[in-house]
Amino acid sequence: MRQLYYFILLAVSIFQPLKSQSLNFSRTLRADFIFSGTVEKQYISIEELSTFNGWAGRRGHLNAVPLRGNGQLCLQDARTKKVLYRHSFSTLFQEWLTTEEAKRVNKAFQNVFLMPMPTDSTLLSIELYDTHSKVVSSFAMTIHPRDILIRSLDGLQVAPHKYLWKAGVPDKKIDIAIVAEGYTEAEQNNFYSDAIIAMKSLFSHEPFKSRKDCFNIVAVALPSQNSGISIPKRGLWKQTALSSHFDTFYSDRYLTTLNLRKLNDALQGIPYEHIIILANTDNYGGGGIYNSYTLTTAKHSAFRSVVVHEFGHSFGGLADEYYNDTQFSDTYNAATEPWESNITTHPDDSKWKDVRGAKMYEGAGYQAKNVYRGFENCRMKTNEYPEFCGVCQRALNQLIDFYTK
Repeated sequence: MRQLYYFILLAVSIFQPLKSQSLNFSRTLRADFIFSGTVEKQYISIEELSTFNGWAGRRGHLNAVPLRGNGQLCLQDARTKKVLYRHSFSTLFQEWLTTEEAKRVNKAFQNVFLMPMPTDSTLLSIELYDTHSKVVSSFAMTIHPRDILIRSLDGLQVAPHKYLWKAGVPDKKIDIAIVAEGYTEAEQNNFYSDAIIAMKSLFSHEPFKSRKDCFNIVAVALPSQNSGISIPKRGLWKQTALSSHFDTFYSDRYLTTLNLRKLNDALQGIPYEHIIILANTDNYGGGGIYNSYTLTTAKHSAFRSVVVHEFGHSFGGLADEYYNDTQFSDTYNAATEPWESNITTHPDDSKWKDVRGAKMYEGAGYQAKNVYRGFENCRMKTNEYPEFCGVCQRALNQLIDFYTK
């Protein structure tokens, strides 16, 4: 009889479906990675796992991504393999792989990803894609949330900050942090004034204007030792909070930071999902990387238009629509449809046939031929144009819906 009892228990345990874990939305898991290699071979290495209080990211559509991006992160239940969280992104490392230097030098880049804290063992995986959507590098590891070597970031000193616009609690809104770079402690009020200009510029453009209540915006007055930004071409190097500099990939106006760990460390204790970095300089330039950051100059006359354009990259995953720059002229090809919503290599199969007024204009994505955009002009094409085109507005609206509904 006892043997029959144990047999029944065993049968029940075998045939009972496994239950997937839930996520702990009261904490964030942060994963710091190093992406490295050359154009021939790329590597993904974990640097550190850490955790901190709160989760400012989305609560819905957790197992989906709105855009493919140039890479994806996936968090799965280790037992059931159910997808718990998925995130798409692009990186400066992948841009660098398109340069001449990447053919002869092995180089490493920091990358930081945030996700809700798992409650049980999970499989964390990352894939990087080439321009043909082919996986060129991958990584996987098992995470045990009670691992004693997952560093707690609770209690770190919180940087000076103030909210410029708060529409609601962080878990129900899209949280944007505007971060100071190259502003000394004495220039804090100057930074706050520039941050207000950036916010007003963003909210003067549709769809952000009509959907203002979907966002929270906080200004973070990160102090720098020196005032200004490094310009290597002039031999000018400044000691700034994030070590940002122009001349990225030897392109005069490409302004970036490689210090993503410093950037994310500086935001501890402040809810954030998307980042805009304001550089205290009148030198023209900027950069925007999908789901990483926007960086733009705050003292140039084109500041208002450039910060919106670059945010179109980092938040919206929008491609550049201009084509007078030949540095990345092989980025897109007819064999593979771009993942960005505002350009296409297939003019006969329109991505925006449902957008009123959209047509096919050849020239976009740095290429004069074989890449098409939907409107003659747009904020993603020229600084002078006052708005996002209909195709870009639709794409941005879809992203806002993805994060908030």
